[in-house]
Amino acid sequence: MATRNKTPTQGTRERAIDRLEKDVEELRQLAGSADGEAELERIRQQVAELRREFYEHLGPWQRAQIARHPQRPYTLDFIGLLFTDFVEMHGDRGYGDDKAIVAGLAKFHGRPVAVIGHQKGRDTKQRLARNFGQPKPEGYRKALRVMKLAAKYGRPIFTFIDTQGAYPGLDAEERGQAEAIALNLREMARLPVPIIVTVTGEGGSGGALAIAVGDRVNILENSFYSVISPEGCAAIMWRDSTKAETAAVALKITASDLKELGIIDEIVAEPEGGAHNDYEEAARLLDVVLDRQLVKLTNEPVKDLLEMRYKKFRDMGQYFDFG
Repeated sequence: MATRNKTPTQGTRERAIDRLEKDVEELRQLAGSADGEAELERIRQQVAELRREFYEHLGPWQRAQIARHPQRPYTLDFIGLLFTDFVEMHGDRGYGDDKAIVAGLAKFHGRPVAVIGHQKGRDTKQRLARNFGQPKPEGYRKALRVMKLAAKYGRPIFTFIDTQGAYPGLDAEERGQAEAIALNLREMARLPVPIIVTVTGEGGSGGALAIAVGDRVNILENSFYSVISPEGCAAIMWRDSTKAETAAVALKITASDLKELGIIDEIVAEPEGGAHNDYEEAARLLDVVLDRQLVKLTNEPVKDLLEMRYKKFRDMGQYFDFG
């Protein structure tokens, strides 16, 4: 898990689990007798139970830290594990190529599809090249170019969301950041092919929504999706970014909150301890969901598909007080 901004209880419990895991490793190296192996297995089960209990009771802020874990699988990781024959496409044919967005054509279970997603970096060099996963207008225009190409040839579209938000710099604003996001929202609402969206890390504001208008919106269980980051909300509401944990609770950003509010359609389970602990298992769990949803959506008439997609997003956020 990420080490920043942990609560004292969270940090203490995590350190206890880490110590037990080290003890297990030391015992594994020393164990040779049957009694030693039995004791080792008992401790291993104890560690597994502690870890399971720890992750089941995480609060919104702690889950946000897992969503931001630097070793969490990114779009290119999922592409490598879920798709075959991936061909990346570059540039928006207007300004340049934004590496914060990965887009291209591939095959999913043998079927031609388009894949688009945010891409962060692992080290400083990669993060700078990917602009920390914050797209500029050319990134969204590149995404839309690939989506329109997919629609032209009847290819379903998969998108993967993991960004703090669209890049807020002056150069992005000068090149029409807001217009690029708005255009994507409009065009995705009427693309005549199935669109399946998955939030794999942090889903931040319009920067996420610009490639997240779909027929199905999924979220990995430790991811979050919000109109603003907890730190940003705390800075605005209380003028104190250290109250991010309080803001995270108020924003209802977790997968279970979003499911209850009707913002997302399905929560995808993660391997024990989070997706960053087992990429292959995380991809396997997601693959089952994506395959099932694609089969269902493929059988829907285009007219019905578009009507349901439009209604899905129009219905969000409507509340009535009958008191």
